[in-house]
Amino acid sequence: MFSDKRILIFSGGNLGNWAVDEIEQGDFLVGADRGALFLLQHGIQPDYALGDFDSVTDKEFAEIKDKCKNLFSCNPVYKDYTDTEMAFNWALAKRPKEILLLGVTGTRFDHNIANIHLLSKGLKEKVPVRLIDEKNEITLIDSFIEISGNRFRYISILPFSYEVKGVTLEGFKYPLHKASLTRGTSIGISNELIEDRATINIDSGQLLVIRSMD
Repeated sequence: MFSDKRILIFSGGNLGNWAVDEIEQGDFLVGADRGALFLLQHGIQPDYALGDFDSVTDKEFAEIKDKCKNLFSCNPVYKDYTDTEMAFNWALAKRPKEILLLGVTGTRFDHNIANIHLLSKGLKEKVPVRLIDEKNEITLIDSFIEISGNRFRYISILPFSYEVKGVTLEGFKYPLHKASLTRGTSIGISNELIEDRATINIDSGQLLVIRSMD
């Protein structure tokens, strides 16, 4: 059912019209906690809403219960995962074509870092995952990715594992060939495309690919 669908998870972090623009026809939309309210406020009915809903008022929660097709609510005291991770685990089990994480960055460094770590779960299960906010897009690779130009001008690469070997960049302003990168170095920051399409290849390890608007 989901193998040909994208699942978009809207969480309670920074969201705006840019997030609505990510929606394509046929996408399955999940609202995690306040993310469900965001969709409703933009005239969009979530296909599924879940979380402890501790960031919405009683009136807002009543609206979510009334308008959402499917709802799962849990007690915040007894849950072991964040609302975003609960939604992500649910989506990952469906094995969709791709998962997009929206509204998962904000003022909490702990939540931001935890949500970036969710990318490793998708990589392990071979489900493509992108974390997107208004100015950035992050994905995690362990082999190859092809990149085309879009609204994100700059591209940075950062080792997620301690070491990444055989890093080759083609089509970039600053190319690399079979380089080794270790965690803690900034050598991969702020590269740019010089061709319509560029590629990143690595032989081993896990590499964060971060696209930024400015």
